[in-house]
Amino acid sequence: MKKLTTFLVLGAGCLFLASCDNEESASKEPTVTYRKMTDAISVVLRSDRTAYTKNIVARLKKEGVMPSEHWKDEKQKTLLPAQMFRAGQEIAMSRDPGFFYQLKSIWPINPKNLPNEFEKAGFEKVAESGGAENFYGQEEIDGQKYFVAIYPDVAVSPACVDCHNEHKDSPRKDFKMDEVMGGIVIRVPME
Repeated sequence: MKKLTTFLVLGAGCLFLASCDNEESASKEPTVTYRKMTDAISVVLRSDRTAYTKNIVARLKKEGVMPSEHWKDEKQKTLLPAQMFRAGQEIAMSRDPGFFYQLKSIWPINPKNLPNEFEKAGFEKVAESGGAENFYGQEEIDGQKYFVAIYPDVAVSPACVDCHNEHKDSPRKDFKMDEVMGGIVIRVPME
């Protein structure tokens, strides 16, 4: 009879599940595949991003507080969703969580968020699927192998579409609601 043991780890905002075949293996440290790990991380990251965009940005806009890339220097401004994502990323990376993540796009407003060639192939597959499929692969950087997962970043609010379509530096100005605008890249070192 198969015994299922569930482990819940909320540190770093992630949910991990592991199953064990018997009582003896239940006492061993659970293992999680790279894919399950990155899938769990992506759920948290995309949920936080969506909650901020739909609940905070949308509400503040109704109250006259607009998102702006210059939010620190202007009154009645708040962070853009991409800036909020990056602020969380900087805090997480300062704590060395054992993985890396970044918001990128084939059509970024900030050129620093362009994907490398490997990521670009993944982004094209994610965009071609309309965000229905994720991309998984392995990449070697400076002698280190990484498991790489790319998840769609979809326009969840008119604020996303309006910002990108109206921004002077946006390379694309025809985004629509529920369309893939970019993606979250999660990179885990493989031991």
